[in-house]
Amino acid sequence: MTSRPVRVRMAPSPTGYFHLGSARTALFNWLYARHTGGAFILRIEDTDRTRLVPDSLQDIMDSLRWLDLDWDEGPEAGGRHGPYFQSQRLPLYHGWAERLVQQGHAYRCYCSEERLAALRQEQLARKAPVIGYDRQCRSLTTAQRAEREATAAAHVIRFAMPTEGETRFVDLLRKIKPFDNDHYRDPIIIKSDGFPTYHFANVIDDHFMEITHILRGDEWLSSVPLHVNLYNALGWEVPVFAHLPLILDPSGVGKLSKRKKRGEGDEELLTYIREYRAAGYLPEAMFNFLAIMGWSYSPNTDVFDREQAIAKFDIADINAAAGALPMTKLNWMNGLYIRELEPADLAERLLPFLGAAVDMADDELRNHAALPLLVPMMQSRLVTLNDAGELVDFVFAQEIRYDPQMLIAKGLDAAGSLTALAAARQLLAELPFEESALEQPMRDLADRLGLKPGQLFGILRVAITGKNVAPPLFSSMIALGRDRALARCARAEELLRGVMG
Repeated sequence: MTSRPVRVRMAPSPTGYFHLGSARTALFNWLYARHTGGAFILRIEDTDRTRLVPDSLQDIMDSLRWLDLDWDEGPEAGGRHGPYFQSQRLPLYHGWAERLVQQGHAYRCYCSEERLAALRQEQLARKAPVIGYDRQCRSLTTAQRAEREATAAAHVIRFAMPTEGETRFVDLLRKIKPFDNDHYRDPIIIKSDGFPTYHFANVIDDHFMEITHILRGDEWLSSVPLHVNLYNALGWEVPVFAHLPLILDPSGVGKLSKRKKRGEGDEELLTYIREYRAAGYLPEAMFNFLAIMGWSYSPNTDVFDREQAIAKFDIADINAAAGALPMTKLNWMNGLYIRELEPADLAERLLPFLGAAVDMADDELRNHAALPLLVPMMQSRLVTLNDAGELVDFVFAQEIRYDPQMLIAKGLDAAGSLTALAAARQLLAELPFEESALEQPMRDLADRLGLKPGQLFGILRVAITGKNVAPPLFSSMIALGRDRALARCARAEELLRGVMG
């Protein structure tokens, strides 16, 4: 194992939005760097030019920043190992590819796409194992190569994998069997467009960026023998590997795909960090949640802060087995973190979510007299920040709509509910309009009317909010204001009269 200062990297491709699994990988790398006093590098692997998504890079960086995973070197941070975009490092890859060619570890391949497709079909037709490229160009004579070069034939550069023996390597999380070298059939390292393949570029970059440990998803495990042979051919030290377990869908059956139904109705499982952010999850909760996806802080502790995680993180404590995405735990954890926020902090975080629900700008909502009253009402009831609109939108609506039948309390008819509501409205107009002054007189009124408090309060709740389930009734009245509360009660009486005909 290397004794050099720890340097780890996150190397996403800007071909899509930042995935939950990528975020967990970034988090583990970041924690290891911070725990060891090492460096966390962000490198953008943008050599697949046909699949680039224009706003993907910004999404990657925004997502990392939202999770507060700061990088020590990389885009916008700089560093002595840049540039940190592979598309800006092409001369480096070409130089080392040519050196491999000169040393006999790589060669130019002139086989056309048509020949390669025909080769595959022929292998399938024989019902033989599809072994891939047959290494035809590996054995070309000097004259044959010169002939092809003279015609400027299109070509790729392939790495000449050893055809005999085994490749061995160590993974910190699992026992790895020796790998048959002939399994790989001379993979391409420089494509015909001049760009390197992932397998070549990441080896070159990891060496020159002095990466000591590679923590990445276990879908890359099968590519390690190629990478090790590249390191050996180049005469470089091989980094330490740790391949992280897969995150499975909540059923625990399949891989967490980029678009997978939950299996309940039409709701889709969130798979991108931007979706969790838009849904109202807190970055602190997401950080904590991602950390326990495969790593154990302690057998009895699931909730911890960033500094605790940094102090405790150890690669040896990562569970190599794949695990299901526990959405129920995330929702519980997010609600817990929301309840621990200071009300002023929660109010500020709620602005974009509540504003979108009630069509108000942040500044207008921030200065609204009801906001300081609403936040304590909501805080214990929120699972995500996005829940706020549904809970308190009635305060900001000029008019609420609901089924008049909702005003008829259980055990009463429309006439009885109307009588109760009219009496409550009269009392509400007379009482001091303070939360502490409302509840007991209303309970006493219910008793005089021969009702249970729940019957009277249920009628009032629908009249005030338009909902059967809402924040505490009397807090809702105060947030709405006396005049508007009385007006809504009067409107509810009209609706009950309409029900009675």
